Amino acid sequence: MKAGILAAALAALVAGGAAAQQFDYGFAGLMGKANRVELAPLTLGSGKPVAEAPYDLKSGTYYKMKIVADGSAELALSGGDFFRAIWINEIVINGIEVRPMGVHSLEFDNAGEAEVSFIAIVPGSYTLSIPGSHGDSQKAQFNIR
Repeated sequence: MKAGILAAALAALVAGGAAAQQFDYGFAGLMGKANRVELAPLTLGSGKPVAEAPYDLKSGTYYKMKIVADGSAELALSGGDFFRAIWINEIVINGIEVRPMGVHSLEFDNAGEAEVSFIAIVPGSYTLSIPGSHGDSQKAQFNIR
Protein backbone atom coordinates (compact mmCIF):
# COMPACT_ATOMS: atom_id res chain seq x y z
CA MET A 1 0.00 0.00 0.00
CA LYS A 2 2.82 2.44 0.90
CA ALA A 3 4.54 1.68 -2.42
CA GLY A 4 1.35 2.69 -4.28
CA ILE A 5 1.15 6.00 -2.42
CA LEU A 6 4.84 6.65 -3.04
CA ALA A 7 4.43 5.87 -6.76
CA ALA A 8 1.44 8.24 -6.98
CA ALA A 9 3.37 11.01 -5.22
CA LEU A 10 6.35 10.48 -7.53
CA ALA A 11 4.07 10.60 -10.60
CA ALA A 12 2.52 13.88 -9.36
CA LEU A 13 5.99 15.32 -8.76
CA VAL A 14 7.13 14.37 -12.27
CA ALA A 15 3.94 15.83 -13.78
CA GLY A 16 4.50 19.05 -11.82
CA GLY A 17 8.09 19.17 -13.06
CA ALA A 18 6.88 18.84 -16.64
CA ALA A 19 4.51 21.77 -16.10
CA ALA A 20 7.33 23.83 -14.63
CA GLN A 21 9.36 23.37 -17.83
CA GLN A 22 7.04 25.75 -19.65
CA PHE A 23 9.10 28.46 -17.93
CA ASP A 24 12.47 27.10 -19.04
CA TYR A 25 14.69 30.18 -19.22
CA GLY A 26 17.78 28.18 -20.16
CA PHE A 27 21.06 27.79 -18.34
CA ALA A 28 20.98 31.28 -16.77
CA GLY A 29 17.44 30.86 -15.40
CA LEU A 30 15.61 34.08 -14.54
CA MET A 31 18.75 36.09 -15.30
CA GLY A 32 18.88 34.91 -18.93
CA LYS A 33 18.56 37.27 -21.91
CA ALA A 34 15.20 35.71 -22.78
CA ASN A 35 13.80 37.09 -19.51
CA ARG A 36 15.61 40.50 -19.49
CA VAL A 37 13.93 43.83 -20.19
CA GLU A 38 15.75 47.17 -20.55
CA LEU A 39 13.78 49.98 -18.93
CA ALA A 40 13.85 53.64 -19.94
CA PRO A 41 16.41 55.47 -17.77
CA LEU A 42 15.61 57.58 -14.74
CA THR A 43 16.94 61.16 -14.86
CA LEU A 44 18.21 63.24 -11.98
CA GLY A 45 18.50 66.90 -12.84
CA SER A 46 17.39 70.15 -11.27
CA GLY A 47 13.82 70.81 -12.43
CA LYS A 48 13.73 67.80 -14.77
CA PRO A 49 11.19 64.97 -14.49
CA VAL A 50 12.61 61.75 -13.04
CA ALA A 51 10.58 59.52 -15.38
CA GLU A 52 8.49 60.11 -18.47
CA ALA A 53 5.78 57.58 -17.52
CA PRO A 54 5.01 54.91 -14.89
CA TYR A 55 6.86 51.62 -15.20
CA ASP A 56 4.69 48.50 -15.46
CA LEU A 57 6.72 45.51 -14.31
CA LYS A 58 5.97 41.81 -14.19
CA SER A 59 6.90 39.77 -11.13
CA GLY A 60 9.62 37.27 -12.01
CA THR A 61 11.06 39.34 -14.86
CA TYR A 62 14.68 40.52 -14.91
CA TYR A 63 15.12 44.27 -15.52
CA LYS A 64 18.02 46.63 -16.17
CA MET A 65 17.61 50.35 -15.60
CA LYS A 66 20.04 53.25 -15.80
CA ILE A 67 19.90 56.23 -13.46
CA VAL A 68 21.55 59.27 -15.01
CA ALA A 69 22.42 62.45 -13.06
CA ASP A 70 23.40 65.59 -14.96
CA GLY A 71 25.24 67.16 -12.00
CA SER A 72 23.02 70.27 -11.89
CA ALA A 73 22.23 69.55 -8.22
CA GLU A 74 23.04 67.06 -5.49
CA LEU A 75 20.07 64.69 -5.76
CA ALA A 76 19.03 61.29 -4.48
CA LEU A 77 16.36 58.73 -5.24
CA SER A 78 14.79 57.17 -2.18
CA GLY A 79 12.32 54.31 -1.98
CA GLY A 80 12.84 51.62 0.61
CA ASP A 81 9.48 49.99 -0.19
CA PHE A 82 10.43 49.62 -3.85
CA PHE A 83 13.86 48.22 -3.03
CA ARG A 84 12.28 45.68 -0.66
CA ALA A 85 9.84 44.57 -3.40
CA ILE A 86 12.64 43.58 -5.77
CA TRP A 87 15.72 41.37 -5.66
CA ILE A 88 18.74 43.43 -6.70
CA ASN A 89 21.33 41.52 -8.71
CA GLU A 90 23.80 44.40 -8.85
CA ILE A 91 24.31 48.13 -9.03
CA VAL A 92 27.10 49.18 -11.39
CA ILE A 93 28.74 52.55 -10.71
CA ASN A 94 31.73 53.63 -12.82
CA GLY A 95 32.36 50.02 -13.81
CA ILE A 96 32.32 48.85 -10.18
CA GLU A 97 29.75 46.12 -9.55
CA VAL A 98 28.07 46.26 -6.15
CA ARG A 99 25.89 43.36 -5.00
CA PRO A 100 23.98 44.76 -2.03
CA MET A 101 21.79 42.91 0.44
CA GLY A 102 19.56 45.96 0.72
CA VAL A 103 19.23 49.53 -0.52
CA HIS A 104 17.21 52.48 0.70
CA SER A 105 18.43 55.23 -1.62
CA LEU A 106 21.05 56.25 -4.19
CA GLU A 107 22.55 59.75 -4.05
CA PHE A 108 24.48 61.55 -6.78
CA ASP A 109 26.73 64.43 -5.67
CA ASN A 110 27.98 65.01 -9.24
CA ALA A 111 27.13 64.01 -12.78
CA GLY A 112 27.25 60.26 -13.23
CA GLU A 113 25.43 57.09 -14.07
CA ALA A 114 24.45 53.94 -12.22
CA GLU A 115 22.84 50.83 -13.66
CA VAL A 116 20.59 48.71 -11.48
CA SER A 117 19.70 45.15 -12.49
CA PHE A 118 16.94 43.44 -10.56
CA ILE A 119 14.10 40.96 -10.57
CA ALA A 120 10.66 42.31 -9.68
CA ILE A 121 9.14 40.19 -6.90
CA VAL A 122 6.30 41.62 -4.78
CA PRO A 123 3.21 42.91 -6.64
CA GLY A 124 2.07 46.42 -5.76
CA SER A 125 2.68 50.09 -6.53
CA TYR A 126 5.94 51.71 -5.43
CA THR A 127 7.76 54.99 -5.94
CA LEU A 128 11.33 56.19 -6.11
CA SER A 129 11.35 59.89 -5.31
CA ILE A 130 13.70 62.77 -4.68
CA PRO A 131 13.65 63.32 -0.89
CA GLY A 132 12.00 66.58 0.12
CA SER A 133 10.30 67.08 -3.23
CA HIS A 134 6.54 67.04 -3.66
CA GLY A 135 5.82 67.28 -7.40
CA ASP A 136 4.60 64.33 -9.41
CA SER A 137 7.46 64.80 -11.87
CA GLN A 138 9.99 64.34 -9.06
CA LYS A 139 9.27 60.64 -8.67
CA ALA A 140 9.11 57.43 -10.65
CA GLN A 141 6.12 55.12 -10.25
CA PHE A 142 6.64 51.34 -10.46
CA ASN A 143 3.68 48.96 -10.71
CA ILE A 144 4.56 45.31 -10.23
CA ARG A 145 1.89 42.82 -11.27
